[in-house]
Amino acid sequence: MINWQDIDTVLLDMDGTLLDLHFDNYFWLDYLPQRYAEIRQLDLRVAREQLENHIRDHEGTLKWYCLEFWSDALQVDIRSLKTEIKHKIRMRPHVEEFLTRLRQHSKKLLLVTNAHPQSLSLKLEVTAIDRWLDIVISSHEFQHPKENQEFWQLLQAREKFDPARTLFVDDTVRILDSARQFGIGHLLCIHQPDSQKERRIEGYPAIHHFDEIMPPPPGGSALLEAKVL
Repeated sequence: MINWQDIDTVLLDMDGTLLDLHFDNYFWLDYLPQRYAEIRQLDLRVAREQLENHIRDHEGTLKWYCLEFWSDALQVDIRSLKTEIKHKIRMRPHVEEFLTRLRQHSKKLLLVTNAHPQSLSLKLEVTAIDRWLDIVISSHEFQHPKENQEFWQLLQAREKFDPARTLFVDDTVRILDSARQFGIGHLLCIHQPDSQKERRIEGYPAIHHFDEIMPPPPGGSALLEAKVL
């Protein structure tokens, strides 16, 4: 159950939560290997293997999310390559209505993302989702990804939110595990962060879209059930 009267602060991930993860998956798994093969004059299979080995070595670390790191490591301009396919950046269904309704209920809304500032700026430029948010935070500001307890400690020290009265929505289980360890009281996952790939989450309450937990209109009942489908 989500009782919105018990929640003051809503922390929201970006990629796979507010935005369709298809853009990122397509970029890293398909577009970058193609462009890297062209730039390096490599066979696509060889280029894909090289990239997969690099990426696997840094998964879950701040470097994994850092566009500057990958631009230097691969000697390509990652931000520019992302711009080439920015038409694929899209909000997930019901996001605009969900954020609007939360603002109507005077919830404090924070975007907390591991996305590098270069990637973050591109996505805000395309979607303008920050118009509904009080604060936008990249974990690169704290030099720790959301997987680390240091991130949550620094975030709480700066924003002074009450973990017990906070809802955090993310599409990555290991990040939700970190938030739970820190003491965030309300945790929610996304079943299908990439609109083109089926996925089912176990271990956390999860939704497909935000209409399943939409706060009522102002003056309506504040109690909603989060559907675990």
